[in-house]
Amino acid sequence: MILEIKVTPKSKFNKVSQIDDLHYHIYTTAPPDKGKANESIIKLLSQALKIPKSKLKIIGGHKYRNKLIQITD
Repeated sequence: MILEIKVTPKSKFNKVSQIDDLHYHIYTTAPPDKGKANESIIKLLSQALKIPKSKLKIIGGHKYRNKLIQITD
């Protein structure tokens, strides 16, 4: 399954908002510097979906606010 994520880095809070089954908006306090925001996104999403971080992989948009994240089995 592939999720479409919109990210707001350097937010005042950490939050995962589900728009629908495949679309999420993630707010993270981490800056978009050296992959810190991407690491935070994976951590927050894994907590929200209650799945291990190892099952989540960013497959598109590494340097952009819109990302594609694949959930592997």
